[in-house]
Amino acid sequence: MMAPSNKMSLPPDLPCSSLLATLLVLPRSHAGSIAIYWGQNGGEGTLAETCATGNYAFVNLAFLCVFGNGQTPQLNLAGHCDPSADNGCAGLSQDIKSCQARGVKVILSIGGGAGAYALVSKDDARQVAQYLWNNYLGGQSSQRPLGDAVLDGVDFDIEGGSPAHYDDLARYLSAYSAKGKKVYLTAAPQCPYPDAWVGGALDTGLFDYVWVQFYNNPPCQYASGAVTNLDDAWKQWTSGIKAKNIFLGLPAAPDAAGSGFIPVGDLTSQVLPLLKGSDVYGGVMLWSKYYDDQTGYSSAIKHDV
Repeated sequence: MMAPSNKMSLPPDLPCSSLLATLLVLPRSHAGSIAIYWGQNGGEGTLAETCATGNYAFVNLAFLCVFGNGQTPQLNLAGHCDPSADNGCAGLSQDIKSCQARGVKVILSIGGGAGAYALVSKDDARQVAQYLWNNYLGGQSSQRPLGDAVLDGVDFDIEGGSPAHYDDLARYLSAYSAKGKKVYLTAAPQCPYPDAWVGGALDTGLFDYVWVQFYNNPPCQYASGAVTNLDDAWKQWTSGIKAKNIFLGLPAAPDAAGSGFIPVGDLTSQVLPLLKGSDVYGGVMLWSKYYDDQTGYSSAIKHDV
């Protein structure tokens, strides 16, 4: 596909002032991107293959599901690799670098729906941040679970335990950006506003991307042509938090979540046109790569996002 030309030809009878007036009344449109979660199903293809599709700008590695409260952090990437084995997941290092070479940001997602995690003090948050920096980000450790690849940031998918001290964790992680490569902070709150788990962390204003889960929560999700609940919640989120980019989080297939799936036609004709007028609209987040493979959802929507 040829890139559009930046040059604009004017018909001889159209003065520049008329052209300017014409341009000013055109509706604003914000192009977005797609974020995907990868790591919780061994049948979803490799990380390198995921990035090679060209569909995703962000891949969240799911999940670091044990951390905090003095526990040894544990990574769980389902059938992809065994972090506890010798050199268990270090082979992903080349995949991560391959993704980054394509311009895809690769982010470690901490938490998840079935983990054992909690931060019990400010110092606990500092220690977890230090662990993440040394083992997954730009620091150094002899025990790096994913090898020498440097991830782009940390995703807060906190769905249990206590909401305490995630604001501290965000501050400590953000401070590491001063050491060189920026540490991106992302979060995946539930759509009821404010989120019970990461609401306090989001109040720090340090998060670059927030993919709100508009599913498994009927009061604030789309259902059978009814856009009002989702639109109202979207307006709460976009006016209530300081984030540079807010994404519409969706299941990529009807069976990827208990509720909240939006058929492609409904998404592109009814939902996205409402959201894309927002200055902080960032795109769509999908759960997950495995389900996206089943439906082709990202391929079907990427030109409308």
